[in-house]
Amino acid sequence: MAGWSEDEIGDQGGRTVVITGANSGLGLRAATVLAGKGARVVLACRSRERGERAAGAVGGELVVLDLADQTSVRTAASEIRERTGDRVDLLIDNAGIPAGRFRRTVDGHESILATNYLGHAALTWLLMPALRAAPAARVVTVSSMAQRGKGFDVGDLNFERRRFRMAYGYSQSKLAGLMFALELQERLRGSSVISVAAHPGFTATEIGAAGARNQGLGAVARPLNVLTKALSQPVSEGTLPILYAATGRDVRGGDYYGPSKFGEFFRGVGPARIDPRAEERAVRARLWDRTAELTGVTPDPA
Repeated sequence: MAGWSEDEIGDQGGRTVVITGANSGLGLRAATVLAGKGARVVLACRSRERGERAAGAVGGELVVLDLADQTSVRTAASEIRERTGDRVDLLIDNAGIPAGRFRRTVDGHESILATNYLGHAALTWLLMPALRAAPAARVVTVSSMAQRGKGFDVGDLNFERRRFRMAYGYSQSKLAGLMFALELQERLRGSSVISVAAHPGFTATEIGAAGARNQGLGAVARPLNVLTKALSQPVSEGTLPILYAATGRDVRGGDYYGPSKFGEFFRGVGPARIDPRAEERAVRARLWDRTAELTGVTPDPA
């Protein structure tokens, strides 16, 4: 597995793939590779302009999706189901925003949680009928090494009682995503759909610079971006664990992958370490129920 490469991805002809946040970084790379292997790729992006540009470059199609807005999530899910004939073979929940200032969304949720986690959970539930219609569908949740950080509180996901800290908000959103992926797999047992997760390690995406801008530090965004690219691995390397989770022959439901070298920071593909909190089934079940309350979406599977 450590030496796995894009060349080992089989023919994806006849498969329909939905990737959130596919207009840049990891999502765009995954879309490019899978489209090149013959898949029909639907890019679910917040920006119509950037999404159309990426879809044109990839040879895919765009659905506008703002994960921070539950109305947009419902609209996008309906459009995806209609366009695909209610069959999706692969959903990659990839989009995300970095740590930044405290903001509330139109639905009243903390913005990092809403974008990185709540929107993806709702989208996954809403697309489940289309996923079940495929013979062997997968849901791939893109998490992060930040899932091992502090700040997770299933009783106060929106920081209504706690003091908000940017690092805590981001870490919580990524741990919640991983917990959702594991709990989804538990509830999918016996189904043709499997749920897996992956993280990119330390990869040269734009998220660090975007985080600086979100914190009002626009002056350091460019030098931070240059420094990140100098120290980190290229996007092509960081996307490998995601692509393996999406297409690998030996992948099993509940697996979690990341880079295999240098403490999961760089290069290769291998099993990733799961924070012990994500292994607590009772906490995952509470998160599942709380997510349904916050999104207003009925869980599927129940």
